[in-house]
Amino acid sequence: MSTAVKHPYKGYFITFEGGEGVGKSTQIKRLVDRLKSIGAPVTTSREPGGTPGAEAVRHVVLDKAAAQPFGPHLEAILFAAARLDHVEQVILPALTKGHIVIIDRFMDSTRVYQGESNDLAQDFVTSLERVAVKNIVPDLTIILDLNPAIGLSRAASRRAPNIEIDRFEGEHIAEHAARRKAFLKIAQDEPERCKVVDASGSEDVVAEAIWAIVKVAIQQRFGMQPALVSAKSKIPSARL
Repeated sequence: MSTAVKHPYKGYFITFEGGEGVGKSTQIKRLVDRLKSIGAPVTTSREPGGTPGAEAVRHVVLDKAAAQPFGPHLEAILFAAARLDHVEQVILPALTKGHIVIIDRFMDSTRVYQGESNDLAQDFVTSLERVAVKNIVPDLTIILDLNPAIGLSRAASRRAPNIEIDRFEGEHIAEHAARRKAFLKIAQDEPERCKVVDASGSEDVVAEAIWAIVKVAIQQRFGMQPALVSAKSKIPSARL
């Protein structure tokens, strides 16, 4: 399911992918802070979610009791509807303004969690993806790779005592291992867009590995003086 990256906008689109507990939220915050420190305008969000309608879908699909009556096809359609709203209301407007947009999960999570895990036909998943993303394909996807057992242990340690485990974290370890393999297959199939980062190291080590990738990608995309923002500010390449 190879996807050519196009640039119908002034900004730059980065997504973070990976299994449960790999540290996406932590590393997104680190990257956002670093980009803002050099004057880059950044918009960040998450999926499922990012808009009021999409957040309502998130509540339903992550709840074990609420999601159970849905079959895999309807669940994939719900994710696609939430993504379309997110693209139209948040992602595309920010990219049009010249922002660096960083999203926690996007189309690759649907490919893995709904497509591979539920054995949905590739044509069905591809058709939904085409409608939902509106040709807005990530310029760069960071896939954080980690042994699922370690990831689930990390996720459990971070969870507040009063927060119930969501339906995905509660699934069998074999399912998580299959998803890890599926994410790595996407990276293998689309090496220009997807970069795999070993998430087993310390927070600082992982953050530096991500920054090295992002820095090079932005310089390649925009050249030595990347016009990522409005007339108010630019990102000097010497400070990247």
